[in-house]
Amino acid sequence: MPFDLPELPYAKDALAPHISATTFEFHHGKHHKAYVDNMNKLIEGTPHADKSLEEIIQAAHTDGNAALFNNAAQVWNHTFFWNSMKPNGGGAPTGELADRINHAFGGIDQFKDAFKQAGVTQFGSGWAWLVLDHGDLKIIKTANADLPLVHGQTALLTCDVWEHAYYLDFQNRRPDFLQAYLDYLINWDFAAANLAQAA
Repeated sequence: MPFDLPELPYAKDALAPHISATTFEFHHGKHHKAYVDNMNKLIEGTPHADKSLEEIIQAAHTDGNAALFNNAAQVWNHTFFWNSMKPNGGGAPTGELADRINHAFGGIDQFKDAFKQAGVTQFGSGWAWLVLDHGDLKIIKTANADLPLVHGQTALLTCDVWEHAYYLDFQNRRPDFLQAYLDYLINWDFAAANLAQAA
């Protein structure tokens, strides 16, 4: 069965004014949809057609199938990004995730500074991530469609720093977009659930 474009986990205007409904109309309705459509065309009639999205990504990465990897990984990345945010997000984590962040980074403010720096310094298109890497929390950045899954890491949160993620709302002010993500949008419940699932 072909893959469907996942629904947003909230209304298109739910993250305004930080991310507008217009941005979601393009970013989700056109960019994300194009990745889904392209991936479906690439797997049609192949052994990949019956695989999970994660299996397709791993196989395409191993085989060096750049077209399939880029589209499949971007389907996964965008779905994960939507869930990394929520209306009235931001604030600080609690429980085990808070303890782990304090241990790894020295506190929530230090985490925010390091995460923002990763996103700002990702040259060109890419992603900033909070990951679990062999039991340790780390902040990483990846280019284009690259993702933690193919590097033996478990993603906990991500922020999309491709220009189309923020340009309609922030123009060229990527640092302001990342700050808004950290202060008002980040979904700590999602990160905590991903951490608990990986434990």
